[in-house]
Amino acid sequence: MAQTQTKPIELYYWPTPNGWKITIHLEELGVPYEIKYVNIGKGEQFTPEFLAISPNNRMPAIIDPEGPDGKPISVFESAAIMLYLGRKFGRFYPLDDERKRVEIEEWLMWQIANVGPVFGHDNHFRHYAPEKVPYAITRFGNESHRLYGVLDKRLADREFVAGDYSIADMALIGWVKGYERREIDIAEFPNVKRWIDAMLARPAVAKGIALGEEKRTSNLATDKEAQKVLFGQRAR
Repeated sequence: MAQTQTKPIELYYWPTPNGWKITIHLEELGVPYEIKYVNIGKGEQFTPEFLAISPNNRMPAIIDPEGPDGKPISVFESAAIMLYLGRKFGRFYPLDDERKRVEIEEWLMWQIANVGPVFGHDNHFRHYAPEKVPYAITRFGNESHRLYGVLDKRLADREFVAGDYSIADMALIGWVKGYERREIDIAEFPNVKRWIDAMLARPAVAKGIALGEEKRTSNLATDKEAQKVLFGQRAR
């Protein structure tokens, strides 16, 4: 049964595609939440306090003070958070239609297993790697292009990826909108372009993506200290 929220959900966040998934979701739900910024370029994701709720030292994570048993619950990993919120509030993730729910989960998992890792690697080798590795740029560039093609075909006969607007769309938009960074000619994918425009026109999506943007005070491509924090970690 869908619930209401009286106490704010604590969202541990930094403005990245994975962080945007949750700000967009919470804005669409219209439930109270409070942002706790985690500056990943300064290593704030490695503090003991944050690791207690996100042991993989990645944001986003949440603490819901009104958990399923009335006690606080913490959730890490963006998709796990979205599924939790979907079950709790019963919106953008149908609780009474297994077929529709499976369809949403398929495309949510597609984002997690394909779009996020591939686009992330493409971004790294194209913009942040200390030396150019042509094979890596070509490999992940080709795979990114393939994934835009998969999405374009999916959107050929439907407005959103799972039919009705859902958490799958929210999970994808922050990654897919950055096609220029991947040197993707979006004219090749008109259905994706139409979907991006429709998504960015939603007030909750626009607000979710804008949150905290002013806190980005350095350029990761040239910030060597931030690169050491983000790209040089080994097991602790």
